[in-house]
Amino acid sequence: MVDTYTCTFCGEKIEPGTGKMFVRKDGTVFYFCSSKCQSNYRLGRVPRRVEWTEAGRKALGKE
Repeated sequence: MVDTYTCTFCGEKIEPGTGKMFVRKDGTVFYFCSSKCQSNYRLGRVPRRVEWTEAGRKALGKE
């Protein structure tokens, strides 16, 4: 069975063979579906405050 992951930043499902996996020095694993999500994470943005993410839409009451 192939593992499917969700993007750590935006919450979208990542298809097998795509995306990036980032591992911190402390062993925390992050999965990113695109460079857009990865760069937003590096900039220190919080997903709840970004409108196009799943958490952001939920925080705004859109979903």
